[in-house]
Amino acid sequence: MKGAQDFRAWMSDIQARVELALERLLPAADIVPTRLHEAIRYAVLGGGKRVRPLLAFAAGEAVRADAARVERVACAVECIHAYSLVHDDLPCMDDDVLRRGKPTVHVAFGEATALLAGDSLQALAFQLLSDTRLADRAEDQVEMVRLFAHACGSRGMAGGQAIDLDSVGKRINLEELEHMHVHKTGALIRAAVMLGAHCGPSNDVASKLECLDRYARAIGLAFQVVDDILDYEAPTASLGKTAGKDAAQDKPTYVSLMGIARAKEFARELRARAVDGLAPLAGRGTRLAELADFIVYREF
Repeated sequence: MKGAQDFRAWMSDIQARVELALERLLPAADIVPTRLHEAIRYAVLGGGKRVRPLLAFAAGEAVRADAARVERVACAVECIHAYSLVHDDLPCMDDDVLRRGKPTVHVAFGEATALLAGDSLQALAFQLLSDTRLADRAEDQVEMVRLFAHACGSRGMAGGQAIDLDSVGKRINLEELEHMHVHKTGALIRAAVMLGAHCGPSNDVASKLECLDRYARAIGLAFQVVDDILDYEAPTASLGKTAGKDAAQDKPTYVSLMGIARAKEFARELRARAVDGLAPLAGRGTRLAELADFIVYREF
C-alpha cells in the first residue's frame, strides 16, 4: 500500500509540475491573436492524465537526468499530443464533439481556429525542444529533434492516423492493426520515453537506450489495446470522450478482432513484456514499471 501511495504522490507531483510549466510556456490568452491563444490553452490545460509527460519523467529518473530538462521535453510531447487530439476530433477526421469531458476545440472555437491551434501547438513543440540546452552534447539534442520529428510525421503518428482513416469499414488482420497503432499511438509514447532518457548524462544514456526502447514499444501498444477495451466497456462520463465510437464507425480494434477477454489478456502480456525489458536498469526503472501497471490496469 505504501508503494502505491508513493507512486500516486509522485504522479500527482509530476502532473502538477507539467501543468504549471505548460501554463507558463503556452502563449497568454491576452496576446494577439487572442482567440487563437484562448483555443490553444483550452486544448492543453486542465485535462488529461499527462501519461506521456509521466513517462518522460520516469525515463529521465532512470538515467538521472536533470528534471528541468525533462520538464521541457514533457511539455513538448504534451503539445504534440494535444495538437493530435484537436485535429483528430475535426469533422474531416473522427468528427467528435467531446474531449476530456468538455466540448472539442472545433465545437467551442470553430473549425478554422481549431486547425490553427493544432498547427501552432506542433510548431511550439519543436521550439521547446530546440531553444534550450536539453542534452550534454549538441549532436544528442539534434538526435532528439530527429527522433521527435519521425514520431510525429508520416512514418509515425500522422501516418498511423492516415492508415486508421483508410481502415474504416475494412477487415484487417492483427498484424495490420498492430502496424497501424505502433505508428498512431505508439510512436509518440516511445518518443516520450526516449526523449526523457536523452536528457540524462551522455555517458549513462547510451547503455540504457536499448532496454528503454523495448519497454516503450511494448507499453505504447498496450496503451492502445486498453483504449480499445475502454471504448467498448467504459461509459462516456468516465472516458471524457464519446464511448462506443469505434464500433459505431466500424473501425477495426483489438476488441473487434480478438474479443474482449483476449484483448485484456494481450494487454497484460504487453505489460509483462514492458516490465521485463526494464531488467537491465537494475532497480532504476521502478517508476516506469509502476506506469506500466497504471496504463494497463486503468478502469478495468
